[in-house]
Amino acid sequence: MTLLFSPSTVSLPVVGTADRFPVRRVYCVGRNYVDHVREMKEGDERDDPFFFQKPADAIVEDGARVPYPPRTEDFQFEGELVVAIGAEGVDVPAGRALELVLGYAAGIDLTRRDRQRDCRERQISWEAGKAFDASAPCGPITRGADVGEAGLTLSVNGEVRQRTRTGLMIWNVAEIITHLSADYRLMPGDLVYTGTPAGVGAVGPGDVVRVDIDGLEPLSVTITESGSHETD
Repeated sequence: MTLLFSPSTVSLPVVGTADRFPVRRVYCVGRNYVDHVREMKEGDERDDPFFFQKPADAIVEDGARVPYPPRTEDFQFEGELVVAIGAEGVDVPAGRALELVLGYAAGIDLTRRDRQRDCRERQISWEAGKAFDASAPCGPITRGADVGEAGLTLSVNGEVRQRTRTGLMIWNVAEIITHLSADYRLMPGDLVYTGTPAGVGAVGPGDVVRVDIDGLEPLSVTITESGSHETD
């Protein structure tokens, strides 16, 4: 059998090494900070974690130029801690969940908010609002980081728009892995975006969006006019 084309593998750098982390799947946690639940006026404050996915090729690296996506007039940022999975696991108890973690990174869940709201009102999947091209910027992965109470800030053009600590997540990393592994077999190469705090907002062409998390490499992307994305 001859392949018609060779599928590309999206990967991320691992800090301090020449290694690359090949991305298999991208999971995202919705509604994982109380202030964001209140901000969006949806869900209860201790609902079970809500998961959705983005395609692996939605990942773009630090320094990327991200084109303003089509069919939206409300393109928003969500700064997040990202967990890189380095071992297989299914039905993983919370006491062993961190054994699956290879490292952590800073991430941005870019969202077509108007499309997401439309999906919610129509009671259909959030895919149109969440799973589009270049919608998952992710920074380099740091192995062995301690992010239990790390500070997280997101700034737009140098102005801080989101500020929190990862210890304020409703569901911590171990609990997220436990819940997620009950529905999916987690595998090396999986990324988990762990949710965003309050302060989400719109961006447009020319805006520089940066996420800083204590102990991790920063992530910065520039929003451009519509078109294909590229990296500096």
